[in-house]
Amino acid sequence: MESILKPLDLLEEQAGAGTGTWLPCSGPRLSAVSPIDGRQIGAIRSAGRGDCNAVISRAVEAFKTWRTLPAPRRGEIVRQIGDALRLRKKELGALVSLETGKIRAEGEAEVQEMIDIADFALGQSRMLYGLSMHSERPDHRMYEQWHPLGPVGVITAFNFPVAVWSWNALIALVAGDTVIWKPSSKAALTAIAVMKIVWPVLRRNNLPEGILSLLAGGRDAVGDPLINDQRVPLISATGSVRMGRHVARTVAARLGRSLLELGGNNAIIVTPSADIELAVRAILFGAVGTAGQRCTTTRRLIVHADIYERIAAELLNVYRQIKIGNPLEEGVLMGPLIDTDATAALQAALVQVKDQGGRVLYGGTVLSGGLYDAGTYVTPCICEARADMPIVQAETFAPLLYLIKYETIEEAVACHNAVPQGLSSAVFTRDIRESEFFLSTRGSDCGIANVNIGTSGAEIGGAFGGEKETGGGRESGSDAWKVYMRRQTCTVNWSSELPLAQGISFTLG
Repeated sequence: MESILKPLDLLEEQAGAGTGTWLPCSGPRLSAVSPIDGRQIGAIRSAGRGDCNAVISRAVEAFKTWRTLPAPRRGEIVRQIGDALRLRKKELGALVSLETGKIRAEGEAEVQEMIDIADFALGQSRMLYGLSMHSERPDHRMYEQWHPLGPVGVITAFNFPVAVWSWNALIALVAGDTVIWKPSSKAALTAIAVMKIVWPVLRRNNLPEGILSLLAGGRDAVGDPLINDQRVPLISATGSVRMGRHVARTVAARLGRSLLELGGNNAIIVTPSADIELAVRAILFGAVGTAGQRCTTTRRLIVHADIYERIAAELLNVYRQIKIGNPLEEGVLMGPLIDTDATAALQAALVQVKDQGGRVLYGGTVLSGGLYDAGTYVTPCICEARADMPIVQAETFAPLLYLIKYETIEEAVACHNAVPQGLSSAVFTRDIRESEFFLSTRGSDCGIANVNIGTSGAEIGGAFGGEKETGGGRESGSDAWKVYMRRQTCTVNWSSELPLAQGISFTLG
C-alpha cells in the first residue's frame, strides 16, 4: 500500500478542499477505505460550508483571467496536464484500483482515458466553431459565436473516479471555464492525487489559483451549497437517478444548467445470425467488468429462443472460469464491490428475482475466508427472468445479468426499450435488416447504440450519455463542448440604413 501512496504524497492526512493550494478545512474527518480488504488507506479532513464558499469565490475570480486566454493557449495547458498524468499513469492507476476495487488493467485504462481526453481537448481548442448565416436584411452580416460560461461544478461517482472528471474538466478548460470538482466520498483520495499532479502545471504557467479546484465532503456541507450557488452556471453530475432528480430540481429552480449522467439498465440483443463467440466475449466484459459497477454494464441479455440454451450454456461455462480476488494481482478479472452495502443490495435483488418468478442459474454468492472476509467479494450472477419483472426494470449496481427470451426482432426491441433508463445498447447480428432496424427511429431508444460490440467501453470521440432516466446529458466528444459555453448570435449592420426584420416599418410622422 505504501508503495502506491508514497509516490503520490498521500501518506499523511489530506485536506479536502483546495484551489491550487490546500485550505485548512473545517469539516469532519473522512476515512478512505479500500474495498479490497476493508483497511483504511488514508484520511481526509473534509470541506465545510465556509470552505465551499471560499473555493467558489476563487473560481469566480480565476475565471476572469482564464476566459481571456486564447482557446489554443488553453489547449496547450491542457496538453501539459495530459503529459503530467502520463508520468504518473502507473501509480495513479494503482490508486484507482486500491480505492475502488477495479482490476489493475482497468485502473490504468481509466488514467489513459484522462490522457486521451487531454489530447482530444487540445485539438478541440482550435475547433470551437460558430456559424455564419445569411441575413434577410441587405448589407447585414449575421453569425454566432461561443463564449466561456463560467465556473462549472463537476460531481463524480466512485466507479469512474477520475475519467468522468476529465471528460468534463478538460473540455470545460479549453472552453474557457474554471472547474470545481466534488468527488464521491468513496473515492476522494484519488481526486486529491489528481489535483496534486495537475496543479503544478498551472503554477508553471503563472496562472491564478482557482482554475481547477476540489471540494471533498458531504451533501450538506458541500453538495447542496455547490448546486445552489448562483455563481456556478452549470452543474455536471454523475450518479444515481435519485441524486440526479435532486440536482435537476435544485439547479432548475435558480434557472441554471445541469448536465446529468445517471442510471443505466443496458441490454444486448443476440439474434440467430450472430457470431456467438464474439457475443459471449462482449457479454462477459460488459456484465462482469468493474464487478458490474459501470453505468454501461450489461444487465439484460435478450436472446432469441432458438439460441437461448446455447448462449446460457456458454455463459455458464465462462462465468465459472472467472478469477475473483485482489484486483492488483495478475490474472484477476473481477475485484470486490465498492462496499458491503453494495453486497447487500445484490442479495436483496436476488431475493426479489426469486419472489417474482425468476431463477438464479449461477452465482450471487458472498465469498468468505481470508481476503474475502472484507464482505465485498461475490460471484457474478446469471438469472433467468422475464422482461416484465419489476426487479428487471431497476438498476442493481452489481454483476447481475438477466437472461430473457424473444421470438421476433420487433419483440426484442420492445423488450429492450421497456425500462426507464436509456444509456447504452447493443445488438449482435449478421443480418443487415436487423442491425438497421435496431439503429432506426423504431429501434433502440438509448443514447448509445452498438452493432456487434458490447454496451461497455465507449470511445471518447463520441458524445457520451443517454435518454429517459439516464438524464439526457452528453459529455466527452462530438459537439459536447457546447454545453460548457454560451452561444451568442451577432448581427452587424454595415450600411447607412436601418431596415427591420420581417419587413416592419417603424417611423415617426
